[in-house]
Amino acid sequence: MSIKLEQSSPGSLPPSSPLQLEEMIDYQEGSIVSRTLIKKNGGTLTLFAFDAGQGLSEHSAPFDAVVQILDGEGELTIGGIKVPATKGQTVLMPANIPHSVAAAQRFKMLLIMIREI
Repeated sequence: MSIKLEQSSPGSLPPSSPLQLEEMIDYQEGSIVSRTLIKKNGGTLTLFAFDAGQGLSEHSAPFDAVVQILDGEGELTIGGIKVPATKGQTVLMPANIPHSVAAAQRFKMLLIMIREI
């Protein structure tokens, strides 16, 4: 497995422009691709594209995270509970709870990290 980070400057979302987020990132065979759209002290917005069979191993974060599925279907495991999510669905991953992400098929997601200030 390889992870490719697309180069973009944080804050690269153009203001006052409607966007199709799933079109702002492409799949890459055998990889996970990520693209940071906003990076601020209060949180981040990051797009991910997972090829089938890829995933992020279990980890935890000291702040809440919200996942919005943009394309396909992914499986999150949060605190040991499997949570399938499909295009258009949103899932909260609470702070300090171990979680992982798996892609049985290709899928894209927006990860919204909310840091406490």
